Amino acid sequence: MNYLLVDDDPAFNAVLARVLQRRGEQAFTASNGDQAIAQLQCEKIDRVVLDLKLEQESGLAILQQLLENQPALEVVILTGYSSISTAVEAIKLGAVNYLCKPAGLEEIITAFETRTGGATEVPLEDSPPSVNRLEWEHIQKVLNQHKGNISATAKTLGMHRRTLQRKLQKRPVKN
Repeated sequence: MNYLLVDDDPAFNAVLARVLQRRGEQAFTASNGDQAIAQLQCEKIDRVVLDLKLEQESGLAILQQLLENQPALEVVILTGYSSISTAVEAIKLGAVNYLCKPAGLEEIITAFETRTGGATEVPLEDSPPSVNRLEWEHIQKVLNQHKGNISATAKTLGMHRRTLQRKLQKRPVKN
């Protein structure tokens, strides 16, 4: 398999590429959407590991571009900011799975093998989400609408920018 690793963290790309190469896989890296598209056009790529929040770009926009260029491509989204709405959107756009960072190589390989893309049902949790989880989901949705702009998101949510930053530094609370 030929992998393309798209992340703005060069250390992450280098480590994951090295581990994949030790397993006998071919690994290419890119730090932004333009580099990813260029790699896709130059190399035969089977699978892409794509960071959701790159420095200047949305991983979802890059996902769309990648799949427009090569519809059969398998893409797993990695993110440090998990939210159900973003995960659902990524799957709807064509990602085969969605993982939270940090994710090891085995988790990433398993994510490709246990594809959720194309699933018609999203499994529901047994209990309703907590208030903290709902707040986190709403913040993530508004943040995504403002393309990661903290000031605009805080204004829309009616809170101080610093308060929003503190909330974003916390991991989402599970039920």
